[in-house]
Amino acid sequence: MTKDLSIRGFDEKTHAKLNRVASQKGVSVNAIVKDLVDKWLEKQDQVRKKHDLILYSDDESMSWLLKSIDRFLNDGSWFRTFCGPPSYKSVKLLKKLDWFDSTIHPYSPESKNFGRYTAQIVDRIVKESHNKPVCWFDFVIENISNSSLKEAIHLESQYDENRLPGMTFCNYRLDTLLNAGINDLMDLFSHHDQVFILKDRELVKMHITKEGVQKLLLD
Repeated sequence: MTKDLSIRGFDEKTHAKLNRVASQKGVSVNAIVKDLVDKWLEKQDQVRKKHDLILYSDDESMSWLLKSIDRFLNDGSWFRTFCGPPSYKSVKLLKKLDWFDSTIHPYSPESKNFGRYTAQIVDRIVKESHNKPVCWFDFVIENISNSSLKEAIHLESQYDENRLPGMTFCNYRLDTLLNAGINDLMDLFSHHDQVFILKDRELVKMHITKEGVQKLLLD
């Protein structure tokens, strides 16, 4: 028995473009959408362990993103969690949205071994998630980078080798990285699956691949 599917945010412009592509390929819009959904469902049979990097311009931009993510993950199938300094606006917002605070309190990672502190956070998430896939926004890592970017990158590399099932988003304000060396930036990027830049209400995905010099001469 077939069912109708309502897709939020699917505006007339997108629908018209999809109709045009479907007509060019000689297939129905339904066939294209069903194929994409089938492929997505097939991927979900595998345990997904995303580790992404978000470089954001300001608190207002991050607030918009967090509210948007919260609306998409409101069915209870995800363990929504965060960690970060209590003074951060993003941390206060996620508390209001009823996400689980996995921060170890009192908050003072600089008074302990950074690795030990972040390991305690991961252990807490594992315990409290009860085997649900996690959606984790980490602001502690940005706070650590203010003291030592190299230490933050080291922790990123350790987590990259032992990820939690689900989606982990490591968040850094762009201005905290402006003085970073190119080697540190490339190292930071290399420990994440995807890199995004967030400004206002725009989320831009960066494509980072190694290329030969001849690529500069090609379209």
